[in-house]
Amino acid sequence: MPTNWTADAVLRITSGFQAPCVVFAAVELDLFSALAGGAMSAEDLAGRLGTDPRATVILADALSGMELLVKDGGRYRAADGVPDVLTSDGAESVLAMVRHQANCFGRWTQLAGVIRTGEPAERAQTARGRRDGLAAFIGGMHNIHRAVAPELIARLGPPRFRHLLDVGGASGTWTIAFLAAGSDEATATIFDLPDVIPMAEERIAAAGLQDRVNLVGGDFHTDDLPDGADLAWLSAIIHQNSRRQNRDLYAKVYAALARGGRVLIRDVVMEPCRTRPPRGALFAVNMLCVTPGGGTYTFDEIRDDLLAAGFAEPKLLAESDWMDAVVEATKP
Repeated sequence: MPTNWTADAVLRITSGFQAPCVVFAAVELDLFSALAGGAMSAEDLAGRLGTDPRATVILADALSGMELLVKDGGRYRAADGVPDVLTSDGAESVLAMVRHQANCFGRWTQLAGVIRTGEPAERAQTARGRRDGLAAFIGGMHNIHRAVAPELIARLGPPRFRHLLDVGGASGTWTIAFLAAGSDEATATIFDLPDVIPMAEERIAAAGLQDRVNLVGGDFHTDDLPDGADLAWLSAIIHQNSRRQNRDLYAKVYAALARGGRVLIRDVVMEPCRTRPPRGALFAVNMLCVTPGGGTYTFDEIRDDLLAAGFAEPKLLAESDWMDAVVEATKP
């Protein structure tokens, strides 16, 4: 950031919404998938997408100016590498995550009202409809975590567990990574909302782990957690909750764990000043927009809430300037 703010510096920040909005529109319309098979005229592209021809030309030209598309003689094709990251079948697809970010953006545009009332923003209607939001969120988490999970687990050292409880385990990305790194006899339970369980079932089956993973639908705000685990994993969960909600969740995790079991919490861990890491401070704004009481927390806050739930010896196992900090605590 500049040490001496100028009008140009401010305007560079405030105009930064334009390029993301162009990409958000393209992924909501699935434009890049339409072009994955080869070049098209704007007219043909509009026909494929069901969009207005003039508006499609303007969007495609903007994407070409951004070098995501290549325009040649009135025809457009995806630039090299784009189908790999912005189509659902791409080898390194982040399509779901970009769609999730588009959903978040709709709420960020209401930020002034959120600050005025303290209430989360209303869901914005997208071109794909609201039903796509959950799939985009779950898919986006997989986009981000599929590479992060094995690396972070390796940093933590060989995982010691007989049965893992993956709370809010989404489609199973972390469960798969833990089972790959642990004993061949280890098993796991994924606990998440009933609407998410079919997504987990599909990914667990694709990994060939159906015999080692139990899938349980429920809501940790209202339901007890499945018991019998000696390791509980909470990845990117606590920032969605208020501290009161986290104390309640930790108490449920404590009740579900076997004696001597451990809980590992992966999330942003803020410094006491609450301005660092900077991405964590911005992420707290995201939680303000999308949740009634969520936020980012310091280690002292996480430690105190774990102790209040009965856990012993909370410690920071891994530091991170983003969401890969890990806190551990033990059930005596």
